[in-house]
Order: sequence, then C-alpha cells, then structure tokens
Amino acid sequence: MTRTLAVRLDSLGDVIVTGPAVRALAAGSDHLTLLCGPRGRAAAELLPAVDEVLCWRAPWIDPEPEPVDRSDVDGLVARLAEGRFDRAVVFTSFHQSALPTALLLRLAGIPWVGAISEDYPGSLLDLRHRFDEDVPEPERALSLARACGYELPAGDEGGLAVRTPPVQAPARPYVVLHPGTSVPARAWPAERYRELCELLAADGVTVVVTGSPEERELTAYVAAGGGLDHGGGTDLGELAGLLAGAQAVVVGNTGPAHLAAAVGVPVVSLFAPTVPAARWAPYTSRRVVLGDQRAACRGSRATTCPVPGHPCLASVTAAEVVAAVTALSGPPGEWAEPAHSARPTLRRIP
Repeated sequence: MTRTLAVRLDSLGDVIVTGPAVRALAAGSDHLTLLCGPRGRAAAELLPAVDEVLCWRAPWIDPEPEPVDRSDVDGLVARLAEGRFDRAVVFTSFHQSALPTALLLRLAGIPWVGAISEDYPGSLLDLRHRFDEDVPEPERALSLARACGYELPAGDEGGLAVRTPPVQAPARPYVVLHPGTSVPARAWPAERYRELCELLAADGVTVVVTGSPEERELTAYVAAGGGLDHGGGTDLGELAGLLAGAQAVVVGNTGPAHLAAAVGVPVVSLFAPTVPAARWAPYTSRRVVLGDQRAACRGSRATTCPVPGHPCLASVTAAEVVAAVTALSGPPGEWAEPAHSARPTLRRIP
C-alpha cells in the first residue's frame, strides 16, 4: 500500500488551487494525507480525493507566526513518523521555501521527498523541481506532481473542485458580493460595493452579501444597499454551496474567489496587482478581471496599499462591475434558472 503525504501549509485559497495536483497524487496512491495550516484546514476538508487531513501551523509560512516551539515541532515529527508515509510532496508559492518543511519530513523518516526549490536542497529533496514560468498556480502545482511521477485520472481535466453540500439559497436568481479580503491592499472600497449593491437591486437583482464572522460590520454596510446580509452565516462548505447557485460572484483576490472558481460560477475578480494576476486570478475561463494591473504596487506583495488613494482598485466603478456581470451571465431579465444547473462537473472524482 502506497501512502503519500501532500503538504500545503498556507491559506484556504492556496489549498484550493493545489487541488488538481492533490488529485493527481491521490490517483497514484492507496492513501493520501494532506498536511495543511490552520488557515487552510476548512478548504482541505472540502477537497476531493483526500483520505485524511492533518493540521499544523508552520512558523515560516503563517503570516502571523507564533514563536518556534521545539516541543510543537517534535510533536509534528512524531505524528508524521506514525503515518509511515512512503513519499511526500511539498507544495509552496513562488516566494516560499520548501526546505524547512523537507527537513521535518526527513526527521520523520519519510524516505522520498519532492518539491519546487531554487535553493540548494542538499539531502533534503529527492526531486528538486525547477519552475519559474508565469502560469496559473494550479498548473504550477500540477507540474510538480507530474515531475514526481503522478498524473490526473482519466476524465479529470484539471480544474478546481470542492465538495459542495446542499444549502438553502434564494429562490430567485442571485448575485453574490463578497467584499472582505485577507489583506487591505486587495480590497475594493466598501462604498463601491454598496453602490454596486444598489445598482443591482435597482435592476431587480437579488443580491447576497457574504463574509466571515469578523466581517459582519462590512457585510451589513454593503447589504444596506438593498441586499441580503449573510455575513458570518455560513461555514466554508455552506459558502461553496451558496456560491454554486449564483449567477455571478463579485470578489477580490481572496480565498472565496478560488472557491467560486472551484464550483464553476462566473467570477468578477477585483484584482489588485500586488501579486501577478497571471498566477493568482481565479482559475476559470468564466471570469472578468478588473483593476489596473500596471499600477505602482505591481508585484510588491504589499498587504497595505503603498499608493495614496488605492488607485489600482478605486479606479474601478460600480457601473463597470455591473457590465462585467452582464457580460458573464447575460442581462438579468434573461436569468431563467440558477446558474448551478449548467455547472461543469469533474468526472470520476470521489
């Protein structure tokens, strides 16, 4: 029995975009465990083909790291050793190093480890994959899985996918607005979201506003423009189900953008160029990306906007977003049935 460990230690969007690569690993394994961080755990539990989820906060990955604790590290090493894994594949973003993780995997006795690494890995890696092409993150991760000898199963075209539980959604066709983001630099102004809500509601569109429990004040402000406030009212699986039934989702560069792509709904992506859209825009052909991708903050990875006035996103008007929704989903008067009835599916994924 081949036991494989996949590792993705950052946030929920990062876990979702690694999904195709994880499915490839699972197709070539008898048992697939995913080691993730606490920010990505909810997404990990929605991925198809994962047999077991382990969770650990990595001090070299988490954006708000806790001090390194030897007993905590020793506990992870012991836990991984108990798993008796035959192979491990470490997935990272281009700005992260896989080598600290690889060291712990070696200490846990895992005999074969593969990862993307620009740094000299010494004896930490059996496969050092070099990859610097400017491609979408799901394709970058899948290139690593393939370099390690894994391939997607027949019928799986490599799109994003998550399990979506049934949810109670509005009976009428609706648009979802998700105004929150993980960092302020990626946020479209709240007043623009509220104006968008007002414009859509004036056109007779049912508007659903979503967000985390910490974003309830924001979602209430936006929904006051004529929408239904679901802020803090869904877990990630329920959010996936709600997104799946929408005609379109309007969202910044944050985890739910990738969740929307994974359930096959059209996405209007309000994308700040602090990271490349070529890599991190929602991985779907059913999208419109808005925002000045040549702005001064381009490639800075800034968490707080370094340019006064936040011009890369503040320049996008609510009317432009309405036009993008119409371009993706057609005029609201023609929305005869929920979008999820025509949602593409990925075959042969357990």
